[in-house]
Amino acid sequence: MKNIVLKLLAFMMLFAFSTAAVASEHQAAVATDAAVSTHQEETYHTKPLGEMISGFLKSTGVVALVHPDPDELNSKGEKMSDFHKGIGRVIMILVVFLLFWLAIAKGFEPLLLLPIAFGGLLANIPVAGIAGEHGFLGVIYHMGLSNEMFPIIIFMGVGAMTDFGPLLSNPKTALLGGAAQFGIFGTLVGAVVLAQMGFVDFTLKQASAISIIGGADGPTSIFIATKLSPELLGAIAVASYSYMAMVPIIQPPIMKALTSEKERKIKMTTLRHVSRLEKLVFPLLVLVLAILVLPESTPLIGAFMFGNFLKESGVVERLNDTLQNALINITTIFLGLGVGSKLAADQFLVPETMFIMALGIVAFGVGTAAGVIMAKIMNLFPGHKINPLIGSAGVSAVPMAARVSNKVGMEYDRTNMLLMHAMGPNVAGVIGSAVAAGVLISLFQ
Repeated sequence: MKNIVLKLLAFMMLFAFSTAAVASEHQAAVATDAAVSTHQEETYHTKPLGEMISGFLKSTGVVALVHPDPDELNSKGEKMSDFHKGIGRVIMILVVFLLFWLAIAKGFEPLLLLPIAFGGLLANIPVAGIAGEHGFLGVIYHMGLSNEMFPIIIFMGVGAMTDFGPLLSNPKTALLGGAAQFGIFGTLVGAVVLAQMGFVDFTLKQASAISIIGGADGPTSIFIATKLSPELLGAIAVASYSYMAMVPIIQPPIMKALTSEKERKIKMTTLRHVSRLEKLVFPLLVLVLAILVLPESTPLIGAFMFGNFLKESGVVERLNDTLQNALINITTIFLGLGVGSKLAADQFLVPETMFIMALGIVAFGVGTAAGVIMAKIMNLFPGHKINPLIGSAGVSAVPMAARVSNKVGMEYDRTNMLLMHAMGPNVAGVIGSAVAAGVLISLFQ
């Protein structure tokens, strides 16, 4: 028995020594590999001070603009022309500062214009690659714009801030919102005709995506561009949000040209009271109709009505407050920077973008004019008169278009408050642009 115990102890000691030896050899091998790896990673070589200064100067943005790198790639990994790498960036930086001036000095939709403009400034900084696939603007763009997430969230927030009372109290103003969508379909036809004549080279899907700019609804424009023409998403988004921000510049001349001073002074009757039950039923009714008739529009309309239903329910104030403030503000920052990333010179200063901007302004102008003309036509029939100025609010730039209608009206009569009346066609325009997007997607996708 004693011999057995001694043999067992001897075996255990031998096993322990063997294990320790193997571990020691392994640690030595790891240490050797680490030493070799560290040695291999050491690639820096000392340079003379003059060479270091010269290398630093060559890496500055000034040199990159004056003597651009011939091998520099854009955010898509494609080679850029010398124009886009040099003078093109300077032009876009000047455009960005113009947008800053419009937002700060003129107050043109600063919540949108400032993030977009600053994103455009960052996108045109040479060397840094901020708008590239791995730059933070590129990450923001792919995180919420290319997959439609940001437009959906924006629609939730807009729904939470929307009051359907003015529309429900005077339902016929919905016709003004519908008429304003004529700009979308009119521009679609115009773009197709130009393509047939050889002036532009847009496909039917691309023309459809461009025409939605006439609705002056940025989230809807992004949504339909993602579905029908993702290659034009950046230019369409920039055009749509730029025109939304410039509503106070674009609309008043059209409104004044199509109305007389007498028409601009028309005072509308007081709105009737809308019950809480009506406000609760309306978003559900609109959503059900969208599901039954036009399912393609339900992502946008569903998000819009969801936000509004939370607001009108009156029992989830915390969620309503989050949608109206924190969530939509955060999303607006990211969306603006993401859209601004497409203001890079190589993407914006191209013929296609110029055509998109031109067609977009035509669409927006036609939509504004159609709303005003519809109001004038409605005044030919018996009943309460409508101030034609509120017809321009049929485009869905909420609430800027309604404010412009009110502002122009007060220029001719300081006591003529049109804001609440203009909100009727304004919110109808939001629904109308979403429906128009659904129609185009269902027809051409």
